[in-house]
Amino acid sequence: MSDLRLNQRAAEIADRMAADASALRVSVSSLARGARFLDCGIAAQGGFEAGRLLAEVCLGGLGSVSFVPFEHDGLSLPGVAVRAEHPAIACLGSQYAGWAIKPEGYFAMGSGPLRAVARVEERLYAHLDYAEAADGPGVLVLETRDVPGPAVVEWLARKSGVAAERLTILAAPTASLAAAVQISARVVETALHKLHELGFDVRQVVAGQGSAPIAPVAKNDLRALGRTNDCVLYGGSVQLTVAADDAELEALVPRVPAQASRDYGAPFYEVFQRYERDFYKVDPLLFSPARIVLTNARTGRSFEAGRLDAAILRQSLLG
Repeated sequence: MSDLRLNQRAAEIADRMAADASALRVSVSSLARGARFLDCGIAAQGGFEAGRLLAEVCLGGLGSVSFVPFEHDGLSLPGVAVRAEHPAIACLGSQYAGWAIKPEGYFAMGSGPLRAVARVEERLYAHLDYAEAADGPGVLVLETRDVPGPAVVEWLARKSGVAAERLTILAAPTASLAAAVQISARVVETALHKLHELGFDVRQVVAGQGSAPIAPVAKNDLRALGRTNDCVLYGGSVQLTVAADDAELEALVPRVPAQASRDYGAPFYEVFQRYERDFYKVDPLLFSPARIVLTNARTGRSFEAGRLDAAILRQSLLG
């Protein structure tokens, strides 16, 4: 596929954030060897607009995120609406947090378009048939409380081939306003990732849109992990336009929503505790929107599965 300039698009959004840092309540600083760092919720306060722009950075500038009300069964919350162009590339090639950033003494999951340069997730990018060159800017988003030190910058530059002074790193911890927004804005990405895990060719998805509530900020990152996941698992709704066969989509759609998982039915914090906080013990098929609609671009037929669950959302978000 031709170069969609994900890193350039994301860098331009980061430039706008840096220029409007005071209004967005983010801070801008230099890391080792001139890498740029945007703090969206560690020491800086951040906020909803910072989170919206952070989500658009994650999408590599190939999607839009806006605020919408979430209303279901008497439950009212703020929410986000997401639209993704080139969904497989924007969501899986950029937004998906699939790169383990792990120089000695540091760990965070990385999302954003720098992944398409580093291509550490070799099989995924081979399937997507997408790559970006290392001669331009590189943009990475981290969900962390730890500001990257010199060793992290050196590691990222070495792994990606992007010069350190061309790197932009943005970060917000899970229990922050900005992270709450950008995690809910992953609702379409979770649907694409679930399809990929089920063996469906995500390159057949030609358009994606979705919505999810935004979690209230929790008292710590572990609690926030539960709340932010629940916003997608029990409040996320996604519609994908797909070029495929009706029979294939009809058979596929019941397997996509979160309720198809054995671990569905309790707030994610409880599930996580049940498995002794070991992500690898949680059923990977749980991570999906609550409701999915697949519309066939060839025939116009739509196939729907799943449902929103206001009761679990109340228990998780308002308890």
